[in-house]
Amino acid sequence: MARSETDIQRVRLGLIGAGWWATAIQLPFLVQCPDVELVAVCRLGDAEVEVVRERFGFQYATTDYQDLVQQSLDAIIVASPHPWHYTHARAALEAGHHVLVEKPMATHAVDARELVTLANRKQRHLMVPQGWNFTPYTRIARQLVRSGAIGEVRHVVCQMASAVADLMAGESLIETEGALFRPPAATWADPANAGGYGWGQLVHALGVMFGIADLTPAHVFALAGHSPTGVDYYDAISIRFANGATAAVSGAATLPKPAGAQHDRGKGYQIDIRMFGTEGVLLFDIERERVEIRRVDGQNTTVPMQSGDGDYPAAAPLEQFIDLILGRTQENDMDGAVGLKTVQVLEAAYTSAQSGRLEAVL
Repeated sequence: MARSETDIQRVRLGLIGAGWWATAIQLPFLVQCPDVELVAVCRLGDAEVEVVRERFGFQYATTDYQDLVQQSLDAIIVASPHPWHYTHARAALEAGHHVLVEKPMATHAVDARELVTLANRKQRHLMVPQGWNFTPYTRIARQLVRSGAIGEVRHVVCQMASAVADLMAGESLIETEGALFRPPAATWADPANAGGYGWGQLVHALGVMFGIADLTPAHVFALAGHSPTGVDYYDAISIRFANGATAAVSGAATLPKPAGAQHDRGKGYQIDIRMFGTEGVLLFDIERERVEIRRVDGQNTTVPMQSGDGDYPAAAPLEQFIDLILGRTQENDMDGAVGLKTVQVLEAAYTSAQSGRLEAVL
C-alpha cells in the first residue's frame, strides 16, 4: 500500500516489464535519482529478471506481477508489452500504488476508461509518459490554445513519422544493438499483439494533440498501409470531434534512418501539428523546433526554442512522476484522461481500417 505524501522521503518503486526501454532508458536515470529506492522488479525469465536485479540494485525480483504489486511500494512503472499495460496497471492501482504506465495505456477504450476511474477512486496518480507532453514549449502551447489564443479550434492537421521500418517489419531495431535486451518482434510487428505504427508511435502525436487542445473525439475513419508482417506502416485517419471540429492525422514508419543511427536515438522522427482556430493558427513542429501562434489580428507569438529542444525527453515524465508522489508538484502533463483519448482514436481507427466504415468512438 502506498504511503501518504507526507510520509515519503524516497519513493519506493517497483517496475513491471524490464525490457529494452526500461533497462536502456528508464532505469539508468532512476538508479541515479536520489529520491528513488528501487525495490522490486518483474519480468519474464528467471535468469533475465535476476540480471536486471543485480545490474540496477533492486532488492527483490520476481516473474509474477501479482507478487510484485503486493510488495511494500509507493509507485509502480508499467513497461510491459502493449497488451499487458491495462492488466498490470489495474493490478497496481487496485493494490494502492501510484502508476506510470507506458503508452498506450491500454488497447481498448473501455479498459483505459476503467484505469482513469480506478485511479480517481483510489486517489492515486496515473501518468502516461509520452515525453513531448512534458516539455516547456508544449506546456506553453497548451496554455495559449486553452486560453483562446487561436479562438475555438475548428481543424487540426497532425503528422508523425519515425525511422522504425525495421521494427515494424519484425527485424531488430538498429538503435538497440548492444543493449541488454532488444525490442521483441511480438510487441511491435504482430497485428494480433497490438503491433504497428499506431499503437507504437502515432500515440505520441495524438497525446500531444489532445494535451494541447481540449477536444473530444466522436467519430473516426481510417485507412492503413501495411508492413511485411501485416501491421500498419502507414496511417491516414480522419476524426470528427464532439464540437464539430475535424482532424487529419497521418503516420508513417518509414522515415529514413539518420546518419549514425545506432548512436543517435533522438533524430529519427517528425511531429508537425497545425491547429486552425476561429482567431488564428498554432504551428507546432518538433523536427524544426518551432512553436508559433499566428493570429488574424497580427498579434503573433513565437515560443523560444533552442537547438535540441525537439529531442525526445525520456527522463522528463519520470522526474514529474516522482515530484507528484513527493508532493512537489500538482502538474501531470499526461494524465489518464488524455491517455484515454489517444486509445479511443486508435481503437476506432484500427476498427475502421478493417471495416471500411466510419466508426463511433467508444
